[in-house]
Amino acid sequence: MSAAVRFLISGKVQGVFFRASTREQAQRLGLRGHAKNLPDGRVEVLAAGEAAAIDALERWLQRGPPQARVDAVQREPVPAVGPGEGFSCG
Repeated sequence: MSAAVRFLISGKVQGVFFRASTREQAQRLGLRGHAKNLPDGRVEVLAAGEAAAIDALERWLQRGPPQARVDAVQREPVPAVGPGEGFSCG
């Protein structure tokens, strides 16, 4: 079953390769979407694809890459996204 979810990750998540590492994980899981820095210091991740893959990404987001310190991960469903390809970080 396909789904789309928006995650907001807070903690030490900017300047620690969080977006690039998230992209690698998402690509391994076959997800589409993006990871981007927000002005308030959080990272937003939009992920679309199979529900099990999104759940796996969420588990990874709770840890992040080795240099990161994740304090919280908020999850909210979003309307299905279009048929875009790949996963970007910008």
